[in-house]
Amino acid sequence: MTARTTYLHGEVRASMQALSAAAKKGLGDPALAELVQIRASQLNHCAFCLDMHLTIARKHGVDESRLDLLNAWEEAGEVFDERERAALALTEAVTTLTEGFVPDEVWERAARHFDEARLAHLLALISVINGWNRLMVSRRIPAGSMEW
Repeated sequence: MTARTTYLHGEVRASMQALSAAAKKGLGDPALAELVQIRASQLNHCAFCLDMHLTIARKHGVDESRLDLLNAWEEAGEVFDERERAALALTEAVTTLTEGFVPDEVWERAARHFDEARLAHLLALISVINGWNRLMVSRRIPAGSMEW
């Protein structure tokens, strides 16, 4: 499997980067932002995004044991607090849309931990990482690639 040569147009790339930056800033928790992006990237099998966001998470001081257990966050006991669990549940619901929508209980759980503005930024962050995942996976961009 080789990377496809279709590059992301500069304006599209810049717009998505701006949306990512605004969503992260508005969420106000860089470590949580990385956990959300890593979890969505795990679900979407995006090696490029996993590689990038794991590196960034480590720079923000996210403990290796938390990164190791992220794929099993629901069973990880007290490794993730309730706010993080709410964000991860919303991440999974938005990413997979298994029921065709985000279940009310998942939304309400997140709304208990995030005010309206932060919840909007969290939703934007989840949405944009899913967009990035789809762009990178569709184009088969490998982990660590500089040609994206």
